[in-house]
Amino acid sequence: MRSSAITFTSPKQMCLRSLPLSGLAEGQVAVVVQYSGISTSTERLLWDGRFAPLETAGYPVVPGYETVGQVIETGPNSALQTGQTVFVPGANCFEGVSSLYGASASHLVVSDRVALPLARDAQTDDVLLALAATAYHAVSGGGQQAPHTPPDLIIGHSVMGRLLARLTVAAGYPAPTVWESNSALMDSPEGYRVLRPQDDDRHDYKAIYDVTGQADDLDQWLQRIQPAGDIVLAGFYANRLDFSHAQAYKKEARLRVTSQWTRADLLAVNQLVQSGRLSLQGLITHAASAASATDAYQTAFGDVSCLKMVLDWSAYA
Repeated sequence: MRSSAITFTSPKQMCLRSLPLSGLAEGQVAVVVQYSGISTSTERLLWDGRFAPLETAGYPVVPGYETVGQVIETGPNSALQTGQTVFVPGANCFEGVSSLYGASASHLVVSDRVALPLARDAQTDDVLLALAATAYHAVSGGGQQAPHTPPDLIIGHSVMGRLLARLTVAAGYPAPTVWESNSALMDSPEGYRVLRPQDDDRHDYKAIYDVTGQADDLDQWLQRIQPAGDIVLAGFYANRLDFSHAQAYKKEARLRVTSQWTRADLLAVNQLVQSGRLSLQGLITHAASAASATDAYQTAFGDVSCLKMVLDWSAYA
């Protein structure tokens, strides 16, 4: 079997490449992909050549961890069944290329312990499960420790920021404030406020969560927390962090860095979506055929109105 896969051949260069797939082993399934999302954090860094794991993986490389499809074949002793809809948060099934998550392709071979079965037909919104799990992990710690202080201020009204705000409200905590400087992202949904930083005079936030991946204003955030408050870096940061120790010392601030989601986080947010407590709707602004992937990536990374771009793989089924 072969697959058409998004392949970054060098920085800012990509193509759809036909690649051979590995055969089905025990506990694996073959998936025909219906939708995949474009990440504007890790994939943008990969596109720019600034993603640290590239140092060991190298080009050419297949990206992608936001994929939804249908099982079309099962290997021996698989726990999944043909016809099941699954979310695939990554794959490593291609020969001759590296995989950094590796699920942006028309067909995949993955372990049944990686693919997450969904109790519904595939929807474009389902590509957001990984981002929702990342937001959930920032507060839950992957279920490995007591939950952290939830955000009362979120920096950035991207999809990640919106999901974190929705999760905070869904958990019954007070609605957070969200800071956003880009006027194209200033829309204010029901349930929480979106402000420009300069329009907010509050200086007693308990927990400030940044999801932008840009920590240039870390000193400003330190001025906005209450004593012993939390600064949580929940984005992906390519640049070194820099802040005034005196300001942090004065507030006795706590700085925490979050990692990517765990399986427990993914299961938790899937349950929240199934129960109706968390909505993924209204966050996907753009969609394109996978055949137009080059233009789609340029839009995803260059159009400020693009919250989330989804690729439709139906032409490759």
